[in-house]
Amino acid sequence: MNKLMAANLARLKKDKVFWLGIAFLFVFCVIILIKNYQDSAGSVAVDNFFFGYTMFVSIVSAIFCSLYLGTEYSDGTIRNKLIVGHPRGSIYLSNLIVCIVANLLMMLAWLIPAVALGFPLFGSLTIDIKTFLLMFTGSLIMIAALAAVFTLISMLVQNKAFAAVAAVVGIFVLIFAATYIANALDEPASYPGYEMGADSSVVSSEEVPNPNYLSGTKRTVYETILDIIPTGQALQYMSLTAIHLWRMPLYSLAILIITTSAGIFVFRKKDIK
Repeated sequence: MNKLMAANLARLKKDKVFWLGIAFLFVFCVIILIKNYQDSAGSVAVDNFFFGYTMFVSIVSAIFCSLYLGTEYSDGTIRNKLIVGHPRGSIYLSNLIVCIVANLLMMLAWLIPAVALGFPLFGSLTIDIKTFLLMFTGSLIMIAALAAVFTLISMLVQNKAFAAVAAVVGIFVLIFAATYIANALDEPASYPGYEMGADSSVVSSEEVPNPNYLSGTKRTVYETILDIIPTGQALQYMSLTAIHLWRMPLYSLAILIITTSAGIFVFRKKDIK
């Protein structure tokens, strides 16, 4: 396992996609900070940008993990590892760990400018320390869970191009799903009613119920789905709207354990060409 990890980390240092992801996240964070400072003159809180990494690392991770692990198949690296006697479980876990490490380093590429530039421009965080620690810890587990999902796809699909497409399309589908669910939950219970007065003026009347408002069991189901899917968590962390701060990390941990267990089980039986 140690030899596998050393080889993976050595290859990570030379991986162009990884370094492009690092550069993109760093520069993109700087651009967002400067642009918002110019537009708001520093009147908004740094909180609004700090957790942006949750969504953008998710997208970059889909590209990186699929290409990095896909190369294992295309270059015959996995077959060589099996030939020299490395257990399949160790191969899978070492690849998962390097993907998690890469994700965390990409997250750090966002956090460095967020702290070094964001704090001087916008001031310190306004959320309380307990909420911040829960959100930060939850986001770490969420990023690890995403790495586990992408590792599962990339280790079970030998075609690198197909694995990359599946991972990228999958993450955008999850982003659109999370956005749709969040918008549905944001629907107000009612709208202000308006009537035309005798003098043709518009006067307010009783509140009009919103037929699109989610209530009861349906609302609970939507909230649960948003808490479970990683992009739903990312959306809540990024927008500072997360409520179930204790529950979401448990869902991410469950995803991490389930996908890793399933991946190792199938990979052990997989015919490596």
